[in-house]
Amino acid sequence: MHIQPIDLDRPGELMTGLHDAYLAAHAHEPGPKLSLARLSVIALLGPPGDRVESWVLSDGGKVAGGYSLALPQSDNRHMGWLFPLVVRPELRGRGLGSELFEHALGRMRAHGRTLLLTETPTTGVGARFARAHGMTVALQEARRTLDLRTADWSALRGMLPEVPGYRVERFVGPAGPELLADLATLMSGMNDAPRDADVEDMTFDLDRLRLREERVTLGGETCYTMIARRESDGAPAGYTRIYLTADRSDGWGHQADTTVLREHRGHRLGLLLKLSNLLWLREREPHLERIITWNATSNAHMLAINEAMGFELLDEWDEWRLTV
Repeated sequence: MHIQPIDLDRPGELMTGLHDAYLAAHAHEPGPKLSLARLSVIALLGPPGDRVESWVLSDGGKVAGGYSLALPQSDNRHMGWLFPLVVRPELRGRGLGSELFEHALGRMRAHGRTLLLTETPTTGVGARFARAHGMTVALQEARRTLDLRTADWSALRGMLPEVPGYRVERFVGPAGPELLADLATLMSGMNDAPRDADVEDMTFDLDRLRLREERVTLGGETCYTMIARRESDGAPAGYTRIYLTADRSDGWGHQADTTVLREHRGHRLGLLLKLSNLLWLREREPHLERIITWNATSNAHMLAINEAMGFELLDEWDEWRLTV
Protein backbone atom coordinates (compact mmCIF):
# COMPACT_ATOMS: atom_id res chain seq x y z
CA MET A 1 0.00 0.00 0.00
CA HIS A 2 1.10 3.56 -0.60
CA ILE A 3 -0.08 7.03 0.45
CA GLN A 4 -1.08 9.37 -2.35
CA PRO A 5 -2.74 12.77 -2.48
CA ILE A 6 -6.24 13.34 -3.78
CA ASP A 7 -5.99 15.64 -6.80
CA LEU A 8 -8.27 18.56 -5.98
CA ASP A 9 -9.09 19.05 -9.65
CA ARG A 10 -9.76 15.35 -10.35
CA PRO A 11 -10.78 13.69 -7.09
CA GLY A 12 -12.70 10.89 -8.79
CA GLU A 13 -12.49 7.41 -7.32
CA LEU A 14 -10.07 8.36 -4.54
CA MET A 15 -12.57 10.79 -3.03
CA THR A 16 -15.34 8.23 -3.36
CA GLY A 17 -13.08 5.68 -1.70
CA LEU A 18 -12.31 8.04 1.18
CA HIS A 19 -16.03 8.60 1.67
CA ASP A 20 -16.69 4.84 1.66
CA ALA A 21 -13.94 4.36 4.26
CA TYR A 22 -15.42 7.18 6.37
CA LEU A 23 -18.89 5.59 6.27
CA ALA A 24 -17.51 2.18 7.21
CA ALA A 25 -15.38 3.59 10.04
CA HIS A 26 -18.28 5.57 11.54
CA ALA A 27 -21.09 3.09 10.85
CA HIS A 28 -21.40 2.15 14.53
CA GLU A 29 -21.92 5.74 15.72
CA PRO A 30 -25.39 7.24 16.21
CA GLY A 31 -26.48 10.31 14.33
CA PRO A 32 -26.30 11.42 10.69
CA LYS A 33 -23.32 10.77 8.43
CA LEU A 34 -21.69 13.18 6.01
CA SER A 35 -22.77 12.82 2.39
CA LEU A 36 -20.20 12.46 -0.38
CA ALA A 37 -20.88 16.07 -1.41
CA ARG A 38 -20.39 17.40 2.11
CA LEU A 39 -17.25 15.38 2.82
CA SER A 40 -15.87 16.47 -0.55
CA VAL A 41 -16.23 20.12 0.45
CA ILE A 42 -14.42 19.39 3.73
CA ALA A 43 -11.67 17.30 2.13
CA LEU A 44 -11.12 19.21 -1.10
CA LEU A 45 -11.93 22.82 -0.22
CA GLY A 46 -11.78 22.97 3.57
CA PRO A 47 -13.10 25.83 5.70
CA PRO A 48 -13.02 29.23 3.98
CA GLY A 49 -9.63 30.78 4.53
CA ASP A 50 -7.87 27.42 4.94
CA ARG A 51 -5.63 25.37 2.71
CA VAL A 52 -6.54 21.69 2.77
CA GLU A 53 -4.67 18.50 1.85
CA SER A 54 -6.26 15.07 1.56
CA TRP A 55 -4.30 11.83 1.31
CA VAL A 56 -5.40 8.22 0.95
CA LEU A 57 -3.74 4.88 1.59
CA SER A 58 -4.53 2.62 -1.33
CA ASP A 59 -3.61 -0.69 -2.88
CA GLY A 60 -4.42 -1.33 -6.50
CA GLY A 61 -6.81 1.60 -6.55
CA LYS A 62 -8.80 0.39 -3.50
CA VAL A 63 -8.79 2.94 -0.68
CA ALA A 64 -7.99 1.45 2.73
CA GLY A 65 -8.17 4.77 4.59
CA GLY A 66 -7.09 8.36 4.50
CA TYR A 67 -7.08 11.77 6.11
CA SER A 68 -7.73 15.45 5.47
CA LEU A 69 -5.66 18.22 7.02
CA ALA A 70 -6.96 21.81 7.08
CA LEU A 71 -4.34 24.55 7.50
CA PRO A 72 -5.64 28.05 8.34
CA GLN A 73 -4.08 30.79 6.23
CA SER A 74 -5.39 34.09 7.61
CA ASP A 75 -5.29 33.34 11.36
CA ASN A 76 -4.08 30.46 13.54
CA ARG A 77 -1.23 29.84 11.12
CA HIS A 78 0.44 27.67 13.78
CA MET A 79 -2.23 24.94 13.75
CA GLY A 80 -3.82 22.22 11.67
CA TRP A 81 -7.18 20.44 11.95
CA LEU A 82 -7.25 16.70 11.20
CA PHE A 83 -10.63 15.37 10.00
CA PRO A 84 -11.32 12.76 8.96
CA LEU A 85 -8.62 10.20 9.79
CA VAL A 86 -10.10 6.79 8.96
CA VAL A 87 -9.13 3.20 8.23
CA ARG A 88 -11.64 0.66 7.03
CA PRO A 89 -12.63 -1.51 10.05
CA GLU A 90 -11.65 -4.80 8.42
CA LEU A 91 -8.10 -3.46 7.88
CA ARG A 92 -7.45 -2.19 11.41
CA GLY A 93 -4.70 -3.66 13.55
CA ARG A 94 -2.07 -3.46 10.80
CA GLY A 95 -0.60 -0.08 11.71
CA LEU A 96 -2.30 1.71 8.83
CA GLY A 97 -3.82 4.39 11.07
CA SER A 98 -0.42 5.08 12.62
CA GLU A 99 1.12 5.31 9.16
CA LEU A 100 -1.46 7.90 8.11
CA PHE A 101 -1.07 9.81 11.37
CA GLU A 102 2.71 10.00 11.05
CA HIS A 103 2.29 11.17 7.46
CA ALA A 104 -0.05 13.93 8.67
CA LEU A 105 2.52 15.00 11.28
CA GLY A 106 5.09 15.17 8.51
CA ARG A 107 2.83 17.47 6.50
CA MET A 108 2.31 19.62 9.60
CA ARG A 109 6.07 20.00 10.03
CA ALA A 110 6.51 20.74 6.33
CA HIS A 111 4.12 23.67 6.73
CA GLY A 112 5.71 24.85 9.98
CA ARG A 113 2.65 24.03 12.08
CA THR A 114 2.99 23.25 15.78
CA LEU A 115 -0.54 22.52 17.08
CA LEU A 116 -2.65 19.64 15.76
CA LEU A 117 -6.32 19.35 16.71
CA THR A 118 -8.88 16.64 15.99
CA GLU A 119 -11.99 15.15 17.63
CA THR A 120 -13.38 11.71 18.42
CA PRO A 121 -16.14 10.19 20.53
CA THR A 122 -15.08 10.11 24.19
CA THR A 123 -14.90 6.32 24.15
CA GLY A 124 -14.02 3.84 21.44
CA VAL A 125 -11.34 3.21 18.87
CA GLY A 126 -10.78 6.88 17.99
CA ALA A 127 -10.17 7.94 21.59
CA ARG A 128 -7.85 4.99 22.21
CA PHE A 129 -5.90 5.87 19.05
CA ALA A 130 -5.57 9.55 20.02
CA ARG A 131 -4.36 8.71 23.52
CA ALA A 132 -1.91 6.10 22.24
CA HIS A 133 -0.39 8.70 19.91
CA GLY A 134 0.29 11.22 22.64
CA MET A 135 -2.74 13.45 22.24
CA THR A 136 -4.48 15.04 25.22
CA VAL A 137 -8.02 16.35 25.63
CA ALA A 138 -8.36 20.07 24.93
CA LEU A 139 -12.15 20.43 25.06
CA GLN A 140 -15.10 18.24 25.99
CA GLU A 141 -18.18 18.36 23.78
CA ALA A 142 -21.60 16.77 23.62
CA ARG A 143 -24.11 16.11 20.87
CA ARG A 144 -27.80 16.52 21.65
CA THR A 145 -30.86 15.79 19.54
CA LEU A 146 -34.43 17.02 19.46
CA ASP A 147 -37.03 14.58 18.12
CA LEU A 148 -39.39 16.75 16.09
CA ARG A 149 -41.96 13.93 15.90
CA THR A 150 -42.55 13.98 19.66
CA ALA A 151 -41.64 17.58 20.56
CA ASP A 152 -44.18 19.61 22.54
CA TRP A 153 -44.80 22.30 19.94
CA SER A 154 -47.36 24.13 22.05
CA ALA A 155 -44.86 24.40 24.90
CA LEU A 156 -42.11 25.55 22.51
CA ARG A 157 -44.32 28.31 21.13
CA GLY A 158 -45.14 29.32 24.68
CA MET A 159 -41.42 29.70 25.44
CA LEU A 160 -40.93 32.46 22.85
CA PRO A 161 -39.70 35.48 24.78
CA GLU A 162 -40.75 39.06 24.18
CA VAL A 163 -37.65 41.09 23.32
CA PRO A 164 -38.54 44.79 23.04
CA GLY A 165 -36.27 46.88 20.86
CA TYR A 166 -35.27 44.04 18.53
CA ARG A 167 -36.71 42.41 15.42
CA VAL A 168 -35.82 39.22 13.56
CA GLU A 169 -35.43 38.62 9.84
CA ARG A 170 -35.11 35.27 8.10
CA PHE A 171 -34.02 33.68 4.85
CA VAL A 172 -33.65 30.25 3.27
CA GLY A 173 -30.46 29.16 1.54
CA PRO A 174 -27.10 30.92 1.32
CA ALA A 175 -27.02 34.61 2.22
CA GLY A 176 -27.02 37.16 -0.57
CA PRO A 177 -24.14 39.60 -1.01
CA GLU A 178 -26.09 42.35 0.76
CA LEU A 179 -25.91 40.37 4.02
CA LEU A 180 -22.24 39.37 4.01
CA ALA A 181 -20.99 42.39 5.97
CA ASP A 182 -23.59 41.79 8.70
CA LEU A 183 -22.73 38.08 8.85
CA ALA A 184 -19.03 38.91 9.16
CA THR A 185 -19.87 41.13 12.14
CA LEU A 186 -22.08 38.48 13.72
CA MET A 187 -19.64 35.61 13.25
CA SER A 188 -17.07 37.47 15.33
CA GLY A 189 -19.32 36.60 18.27
CA MET A 190 -18.33 32.95 17.86
CA ASN A 191 -14.88 33.87 19.14
CA ASP A 192 -16.43 33.85 22.62
CA ALA A 193 -17.22 30.12 22.33
CA PRO A 194 -15.07 27.71 24.41
CA ARG A 195 -11.91 26.56 22.63
CA ASP A 196 -8.35 25.38 23.14
CA ALA A 197 -6.28 28.00 24.93
CA ASP A 198 -3.77 28.14 22.04
CA VAL A 199 -6.38 28.83 19.34
CA GLU A 200 -6.55 32.49 18.34
CA ASP A 201 -9.66 34.49 17.45
CA MET A 202 -10.85 33.86 13.91
CA THR A 203 -11.10 36.81 11.56
CA PHE A 204 -14.06 37.13 9.24
CA ASP A 205 -14.10 39.25 6.11
CA LEU A 206 -16.38 39.46 3.08
CA ASP A 207 -14.36 37.00 0.99
CA ARG A 208 -14.37 34.41 3.75
CA LEU A 209 -18.12 34.74 4.28
CA ARG A 210 -18.81 34.68 0.53
CA LEU A 211 -16.90 31.40 0.19
CA ARG A 212 -18.70 29.94 3.21
CA GLU A 213 -22.09 30.73 1.68
CA GLU A 214 -21.11 29.35 -1.73
CA ARG A 215 -20.08 26.07 -0.14
CA VAL A 216 -23.51 25.48 1.36
CA THR A 217 -24.83 24.55 -2.08
CA LEU A 218 -21.63 22.78 -3.12
CA GLY A 219 -21.99 20.54 -0.06
CA GLY A 220 -25.47 19.44 -1.13
CA GLU A 221 -27.16 21.45 1.62
CA THR A 222 -29.52 24.33 2.22
CA CYS A 223 -30.18 26.26 5.41
CA TYR A 224 -32.63 28.28 7.46
CA THR A 225 -31.17 31.41 9.04
CA MET A 226 -32.44 34.11 11.40
CA ILE A 227 -30.77 37.39 12.26
CA ALA A 228 -31.79 39.68 15.13
CA ARG A 229 -31.45 43.44 14.63
CA ARG A 230 -31.77 46.36 16.97
CA GLU A 231 -34.81 48.32 15.86
CA SER A 232 -33.37 51.77 16.56
CA ASP A 233 -30.55 51.52 14.01
CA GLY A 234 -30.81 48.08 12.33
CA ALA A 235 -27.52 46.95 13.86
CA PRO A 236 -27.02 43.15 13.65
CA ALA A 237 -27.25 41.68 17.14
CA GLY A 238 -27.52 37.89 16.85
CA TYR A 239 -27.67 34.98 14.47
CA THR A 240 -28.64 31.31 14.24
CA ARG A 241 -28.71 28.72 11.44
CA ILE A 242 -29.98 25.17 10.81
CA TYR A 243 -28.64 23.14 7.87
CA LEU A 244 -30.39 20.28 6.08
CA THR A 245 -29.66 18.24 2.99
CA ALA A 246 -30.89 19.93 -0.17
CA ASP A 247 -32.64 16.74 -1.33
CA ARG A 248 -34.26 16.27 2.09
CA SER A 249 -33.13 12.65 2.04
CA ASP A 250 -32.14 11.81 5.61
CA GLY A 251 -34.65 13.48 7.95
CA TRP A 252 -31.98 15.37 9.89
CA GLY A 253 -31.48 19.06 10.55
CA HIS A 254 -28.15 20.33 11.88
CA GLN A 255 -28.30 23.21 14.34
CA ALA A 256 -25.14 25.18 13.64
CA ASP A 257 -23.78 28.40 15.11
CA THR A 258 -25.90 30.55 17.40
CA THR A 259 -24.37 33.77 18.68
CA VAL A 260 -25.40 37.07 20.22
CA LEU A 261 -22.90 39.92 20.16
CA ARG A 262 -21.65 40.97 23.57
CA GLU A 263 -23.31 44.41 23.63
CA HIS A 264 -26.72 42.83 22.93
CA ARG A 265 -26.63 40.03 25.50
CA GLY A 266 -28.98 39.78 28.44
CA HIS A 267 -32.21 40.18 26.43
CA ARG A 268 -32.87 36.45 25.71
CA LEU A 269 -32.08 36.96 22.03
CA GLY A 270 -30.40 33.54 21.81
CA LEU A 271 -33.59 31.81 22.92
CA LEU A 272 -35.71 33.99 20.64
CA LEU A 273 -33.55 33.20 17.62
CA LYS A 274 -33.31 29.45 18.18
CA LEU A 275 -37.00 29.00 18.93
CA SER A 276 -38.18 31.23 16.09
CA ASN A 277 -35.95 29.48 13.58
CA LEU A 278 -37.03 26.03 14.78
CA LEU A 279 -40.74 26.89 14.61
CA TRP A 280 -40.32 28.36 11.13
CA LEU A 281 -38.39 25.29 9.99
CA ARG A 282 -41.18 23.07 11.31
CA GLU A 283 -43.74 24.95 9.22
CA ARG A 284 -41.64 24.78 6.05
CA GLU A 285 -40.11 21.29 6.44
CA PRO A 286 -42.66 19.10 8.27
CA HIS A 287 -40.93 15.91 7.05
CA LEU A 288 -37.84 16.59 9.20
CA GLU A 289 -37.57 14.12 12.08
CA ARG A 290 -34.67 15.27 14.24
CA ILE A 291 -32.31 18.16 14.92
CA ILE A 292 -28.75 17.55 16.11
CA THR A 293 -26.50 20.12 17.77
CA TRP A 294 -22.99 20.30 19.24
CA ASN A 295 -21.93 22.19 22.35
CA ALA A 296 -18.89 22.38 24.55
CA THR A 297 -19.87 20.91 27.90
CA SER A 298 -18.57 24.10 29.55
CA ASN A 299 -21.04 26.29 27.61
CA ALA A 300 -23.62 26.36 30.39
CA HIS A 301 -25.74 29.13 28.86
CA MET A 302 -26.30 27.39 25.51
CA LEU A 303 -26.76 24.01 27.18
CA ALA A 304 -29.53 25.50 29.32
CA ILE A 305 -31.30 26.83 26.23
CA ASN A 306 -31.05 23.49 24.44
CA GLU A 307 -32.28 21.50 27.41
CA ALA A 308 -35.21 23.89 27.92
CA MET A 309 -36.15 23.26 24.27
CA GLY A 310 -36.13 19.50 24.85
CA PHE A 311 -32.78 18.46 23.38
CA GLU A 312 -31.53 15.18 24.86
CA LEU A 313 -27.98 13.90 25.15
CA LEU A 314 -26.91 11.65 22.26
CA ASP A 315 -23.20 11.15 22.96
CA GLU A 316 -20.04 12.88 24.15
CA TRP A 317 -16.93 13.80 22.18
CA ASP A 318 -13.44 15.08 22.93
CA GLU A 319 -11.37 17.58 21.02
CA TRP A 320 -7.77 16.38 21.14
CA ARG A 321 -4.53 18.36 20.86
CA LEU A 322 -0.91 17.51 20.12
CA THR A 323 2.10 19.81 20.11
CA VAL A 324 4.07 18.87 16.98
